[in-house]
Amino acid sequence: MTEKRALIIDDEPDIRELLEITLGRMQICTHTADTVASAKQMLATHSYDLCLTDMRLPDGKGLEIVELIQQRYPQLPVAVITAHGSVDTAIESMKAGAFDFISKPVNLATLRKLVNTAIEASQLAPQPLPKLTPIIGQSKAIQDLIRSIEKLARSQAPVYISGESGSGKELVAHSIHDLGPRANNPFIAVNCGAIPRELMESEFFGHKKGSFTGAHQDKIGLFQAAEGGTLFFDEVADLPLDMQVKLLRAIQEKSVRPVGAAEEVTTDVRILCATHKNLEIEVKEGRFRQDLFYRLNVIQLAVAPLRERREDISLLTQHLLRKLAAEIHLPCPDISPAAQDALTHYHFPGNVRELENILERAFTLCEGNRIDVDDLQLRDATDGAGFSFEKTAASSRSIPTERMGVDYPARCAEYPSLDEYLQDVEKEILCHALEKAKWNKTLAAKHLGISFRSLRYRLQKLGLDDE
Repeated sequence: MTEKRALIIDDEPDIRELLEITLGRMQICTHTADTVASAKQMLATHSYDLCLTDMRLPDGKGLEIVELIQQRYPQLPVAVITAHGSVDTAIESMKAGAFDFISKPVNLATLRKLVNTAIEASQLAPQPLPKLTPIIGQSKAIQDLIRSIEKLARSQAPVYISGESGSGKELVAHSIHDLGPRANNPFIAVNCGAIPRELMESEFFGHKKGSFTGAHQDKIGLFQAAEGGTLFFDEVADLPLDMQVKLLRAIQEKSVRPVGAAEEVTTDVRILCATHKNLEIEVKEGRFRQDLFYRLNVIQLAVAPLRERREDISLLTQHLLRKLAAEIHLPCPDISPAAQDALTHYHFPGNVRELENILERAFTLCEGNRIDVDDLQLRDATDGAGFSFEKTAASSRSIPTERMGVDYPARCAEYPSLDEYLQDVEKEILCHALEKAKWNKTLAAKHLGISFRSLRYRLQKLGLDDE
């Protein structure tokens, strides 16, 4: 096994000695420098797996070292040592390309975690992203995005992923995680708008048994669940202001205090976040804290909407159809040139997520094994819904009249989401039609006004085909 080497740059002898002893116990050979000039000379004459540099040096700033390494030794991870509370300095260094930062006084447990992660990052071999994650596309926007993901994967800097709803922000976050040194540890995504306000602190930081009514046992929070991995905050703009304060502290101090606990628990997670809202506008209008914005927005990565990369629509269509067919073990359908042309010129307000929904619906409704324009049921300028009015009316007429008297709005309140409610309603309608047709699927499909293929697809999707 090749011996690992690290360069320590600090003008304080005590700090240098502490770092040398700690890294030496980790079987890492260390070289030291106390000025920018001597550090540059060491970098020019030796190769290293890690560099640790103080931000204040007698003849310059550690930021100069970070920029030099980014230009000449981009595979070398460099972490900066900052004074306690110097958040602006840490953010500036990470924007310049620093792998991570650690505050004085140095916490040895945190230091060891940082060093291990940095050493792993230095050993990562470049991997082509498309082989690892399904980011599909040949457009310039997608190729630029892939290059940015490959570069950001090696860093520990927080990344703010911006883009419209359905454009693939979580997929981008997962790709950054999959290509980095944390790939073998958890990736946890949380939708900040889906957690009830009164449960947020417990969900994020955990709680101790008996800390509040209903806390019957200890519970770890999302930060501890993602230990060593990545925590992705989706729709971060939906966080209430009081929770934003607590999140800011957890990110800055790299520690959390579970509800009801007396002491804080150190954490090691990489933070990624996303929202379809414009965070700068949210800050200006007072709905999002400026200090948290700057802490999360160390690096911003924009995901282009689908209408700005129309050359990718055909590739995405084929990929999604193969995926849908594989999920229900049916042959992949063909798509007519006219249908593909209609998709290419459609404006896609819902982006890739809408394309997937359109294709799933078309796959269900198409006759034979070919999707045509009518099967797509694309929106037009005068129709705000995704379905044509004629087909919607026809579908409603095909629903057995015995079902129409059920108080659906009242029942809907019993379900955690609209999707689950609609799935349950669809199951009941299908079962009713099958029972009425004495379990003859062809006859049931005729009663419902849909094709046999559509009925078969719906039964498989809802897990009713074997029942």
